[in-house]
Amino acid sequence: MRALTRSVEAIMRDAATRAILPRYQHLATHEIGQKAVDDAVTIADHESEAILSEALARLLPEATIVGEEAVHADPALLERLGDALCWIVDPLDGTNNFAAGRPPFGILVALAERGEAIGGWILDPLTGRFCSAARGHGAFLDDAAICARASGAQPPIAAISLLFADPARRAALQTAIAPHYRTVDIPRCAAEQYPRIVLGLNDLSIFERTYAWDHAAGVLFLNESGGKAARPDGTAYRVDDGRRGLIAAATPQLWDELAERMHALPAGH
Repeated sequence: MRALTRSVEAIMRDAATRAILPRYQHLATHEIGQKAVDDAVTIADHESEAILSEALARLLPEATIVGEEAVHADPALLERLGDALCWIVDPLDGTNNFAAGRPPFGILVALAERGEAIGGWILDPLTGRFCSAARGHGAFLDDAAICARASGAQPPIAAISLLFADPARRAALQTAIAPHYRTVDIPRCAAEQYPRIVLGLNDLSIFERTYAWDHAAGVLFLNESGGKAARPDGTAYRVDDGRRGLIAAATPQLWDELAERMHALPAGH
């Protein structure tokens, strides 16, 4: 898997160098579009996905490729997430930030086997930080093994995403959950949010929307580092599972405490 990681890293850095960094803070108005309200897409997203998809296809020709922009064009691709082997690509995570000319943003790539992530890679194009994980083989920051650590803050630091919660659930999160934690702004970038937890900057995150391209790599990275990411009911996150809701925590104990508090909340829709 280390050899595969080096190959994937080279591909991701190439996409960052060719498609993303030259356009950072240099996007023309016609190079920014909207897939939905408050959901930007740029020429860099499309160019990065093309570079990544072509190179990953050469690396493992037998694997399906499911990219975020390809799914937007053809939602039927979501049905391929449970294939025997599947590359999952977010060519530019945090596009709203990127389009506004500010960090954070990143590239996320995962490799899944029959719906379960077996490899995950996260690149921060601006700093060069590279996170990787392989199922059963641990997590790495650049080339060094890494273990997740809590911040030590009291109360613990939580980034709670309310963007995609319905009004009742949003109110419940704000009144029943948030008071137990020191809440911080979400970065609107999973490629930044998962490393923050592993590195001890944040202790917890709650996600409502859990698309595979946003979460497959980060969930594996966090779990392999000794933290815990799972559905609120404790079941494992699978890339081919369309349910909403995900808790990520720097330690299993922090996860358990938050999950217990969330049991009484109304389900999201």
